[in-house]
Amino acid sequence: MDSRLHITAGYKEGSSYVKDLFVSLPFRVVSVGQRKSDNKLYQMVMSSSPGILDGDHYQLDIDLEEGAALQLQSQSYQRLFNMEGEAVQQLNISLQDHTSFAYVPHPVVPHENSSFKTKAKIRIGKNSQVIMSEIITCGRKHYGELFKLRRFQNLTEIFHEDKLVIKDNILIQPDLIPISSIGNLEQFTHQGTLIFFTTKDQDIPVLIEIIFTLMESYQEEMEIGISEMEEKGFVVRALGYGGEVMYNFFLKIQDILWELE
Repeated sequence: MDSRLHITAGYKEGSSYVKDLFVSLPFRVVSVGQRKSDNKLYQMVMSSSPGILDGDHYQLDIDLEEGAALQLQSQSYQRLFNMEGEAVQQLNISLQDHTSFAYVPHPVVPHENSSFKTKAKIRIGKNSQVIMSEIITCGRKHYGELFKLRRFQNLTEIFHEDKLVIKDNILIQPDLIPISSIGNLEQFTHQGTLIFFTTKDQDIPVLIEIIFTLMESYQEEMEIGISEMEEKGFVVRALGYGGEVMYNFFLKIQDILWELE
């Protein structure tokens, strides 16, 4: 199935709003920010499909006009079903000046023999920030499906002023790269990545210290590392045994960064 989603977030009289929205099956987008008082835009992407199927092609385009702030949320865990071929997803995000975008979705659950490739291309303007994360699980471990997927790849590229500033490539292919090998996931069953990049005047070392303090309360449940970029931002990597605790950890980081001015 070829499926499209296109959201344009506008900004008018101090508030962000949905300026334009187009979806095709199985997508649906609903507002979830009724109780917020910060005048930012909160939208949840929902799906009538139980998961991503063989041959699916998802095209997602997110545009933020100058001044807009949009936080996307997911409905539930994303399942990748058994496939003979593969499924692909393309995510294009365009952030004009003075914008903020965040997307911290639920974990991905790759079923046996699934093959999925997703690519995100983000263009960010001046005085703006982006928060993106992803969590990959081992599959349905209670069914004995520990990393029985064929292939999973997530390529993220961030551009500023037509310059590539971040390129992050996650590849899980058990027949090519042994999952439990040293330097890979070893004994862990879940892997998470959160990327924060900003063109605002932020003190990145101070933000990293704040995240370090938060990490201390998760030391018994996950192995976590954080790396400062050469540009203005950082990457958080997490390894663990459960998706929910990692997801909640990333949500807390999002809450801290979302409040930045």
